[in-house]
Amino acid sequence: MPTRAEVLRELGLAPSWRLRARNGVMQAADAGDAGNDGDVDPRRARIASLAFDALVDDIAQCRACGLCGTRRRTVPGVGAPDAAWMFVGEAPGADEDAQGEPFVGAAGQLLDNMLAALDLARGNDVFIANVLKCRPPNNRTPEPLEVDACRPYLDRQIALIAPALIVALGKSAACTLLDVDASVASLRHRIHRYRGTPLIVTYHPAYLLRTPLDKAKVWEDLLFARRTLREITPARAES
Repeated sequence: MPTRAEVLRELGLAPSWRLRARNGVMQAADAGDAGNDGDVDPRRARIASLAFDALVDDIAQCRACGLCGTRRRTVPGVGAPDAAWMFVGEAPGADEDAQGEPFVGAAGQLLDNMLAALDLARGNDVFIANVLKCRPPNNRTPEPLEVDACRPYLDRQIALIAPALIVALGKSAACTLLDVDASVASLRHRIHRYRGTPLIVTYHPAYLLRTPLDKAKVWEDLLFARRTLREITPARAES
C-alpha cells in the first residue's frame, strides 16, 4: 500500500515545505499535514468549507485522480440533506455512471427493498452515497489514491448532512470510514463511531446478489441499526 507521502505526492499536494518557528527554532513543516498547528491541506480545507450545492458542483469538476478520464458522470449522492440515516457504499457501477445516481442497478433495487422493509425510502430521511464519486473502470476495486482523493467529499457530505446514524455497506466503505483493515464479518454486531456518529457495518447489496443466503444477516444488521437509532434519537426515529 502506498505511504502517506506517496499518496500526497501523487495528488500534487506534498511535499510542500516551508520554514516556521516553533519555540524559537526553525523547523520544516509539511503543508499537506492537517494535524500540525493549523497547517491544512488546501484542497481538503476548501472542500470542508463548501455548502451542499457547491459541493455537488465541485465533485462534477474534480480532476484529483485518473477516474475523471474514464467516468461518464459523477455520482455525488442522493437523498434528504438532513437525513437521519446515511448509507455509504463503495463506488458507482455502470448504471450509476450512466445516470449520475448511486445504487440504481440490481444492487440498488435490492437496497430499495431493504429500505422499504424498514419503512424508509430514498429522499425520506435517507441519504445514499459512495466512497468514490466516479466509477472505476470495469467496476474494479478502488485504489488507495482514488479513495484518498475522494475522501474529503465524503467527509464533507457527512458533516453537512449530520446523520444520526451511518450504515457502511461492504468492506471498502467500512474500512475507509473507520480507518481499519478488517472483514465485514468481524465488524458486524457492534456500534462503531465515525467522528462521534454511530456507525453500523453490514454487507453490500452487490455481495448479497452473489450470496443470497446472507440476506438474513443484513436484515439482522438493519434491525440492529434501527434499534440503535431509536435509542439515541427516539423522537426522530419514530417520526
